[in-house]
Amino acid sequence: MTPLGFTLVVLGISYVAGLLGSLVGVGGGIIVVPALTLLMGVSIKKAIAASIVSVIATSSGAATTYVSERITNMRLGMVLEVATVTGALTGAYLAAFVPGQGLFMIFALVLTYTAWSMLRPRGRSIEPVADAMADRLRLHGSFFDRSLGRDVSYRVFRTRLGLAVSYLAGIASGLLGIGGGVFKVPVMNLAMGIPIKACTATSNFMIGVTAATSAAVYFMRGEVLPFVAAPVAVGVLFGARTGARLLGGMRNSSIRMIFVSVLAVSALKMFMEGFK
Repeated sequence: MTPLGFTLVVLGISYVAGLLGSLVGVGGGIIVVPALTLLMGVSIKKAIAASIVSVIATSSGAATTYVSERITNMRLGMVLEVATVTGALTGAYLAAFVPGQGLFMIFALVLTYTAWSMLRPRGRSIEPVADAMADRLRLHGSFFDRSLGRDVSYRVFRTRLGLAVSYLAGIASGLLGIGGGVFKVPVMNLAMGIPIKACTATSNFMIGVTAATSAAVYFMRGEVLPFVAAPVAVGVLFGARTGARLLGGMRNSSIRMIFVSVLAVSALKMFMEGFK
C-alpha cells in the first residue's frame, strides 16, 4: 500500500472510531488499536501509542459539545480524574514490560468483561445507597434529554467505588490506549446511578486529561510514530465531533447496543490475535 493509501485508510478507520468513541465515551481506542494491528500491520505497542493521541483528539472534539449542552457532570469528572491520572501513569510505565501477545489478551479480556457488564439487565445493578462523599462534594446532577423532551435528575452513589475503578481505568488507558471509558462508563451507569448519556459525556470530559498524562510517557520512549498518529488524531477528531452532535437525540438503548456490538467484535479479533 502506498503512503497516501495508508493515510487515507487510517483516516477513514479513525473517523468511525472517533464517532463511536464519542457516542459511548470510550475514546475510540477500542477500534483504532485492533484496526491498526489486525488490518494495517502496525505493531500493537505503536498502535497503542497512536491510540493514546487519538483519545486526546476524541475528548477535544466531543467534550466541548457535551459541556455546552450541560450533559457533562464536571464536578464528578474532576473528582474521579485524580484517581484516573494516577492510574494512567502506572499503566504507561507497565506497558514497557508487557509483551505484545500479553497486551492482545489483556485488551480482549477487558473488552469482554465490559460488553458483559453492559448487557446485564438494568435491574441487576446494585441498589442505591446514601453517599456522604457525593453529598458533601455536591456530585449529583441533571441535564435536559432531547430524546425524552424533559429534564433528567440523578443522584450519585458509591463515589469510593468510582475512584477505585477510575484508577483501574487509568491503568487500562496507559497500558492499552483505550481511554479508560470501557471501565468507567459501565460502573458509573450500573453502580453509581448515573444515566448513560451523562456517563458518556463525563467520560469524554475525563479521557483527554488521562490520555495526555500517559502520552507523555510514550513520547519519551519514542513509540509515537507521527505518520500513524497524525491521521489517527485527525480522523478521530472529526468523527468525535459528528458523534457529539448525534448523542443528544439518540435513545439510551441505542447507545448501549452500539457500545456492546463494537466491544464484542473487537474482543473476538483481539483474542484470535493473542492466541497466534
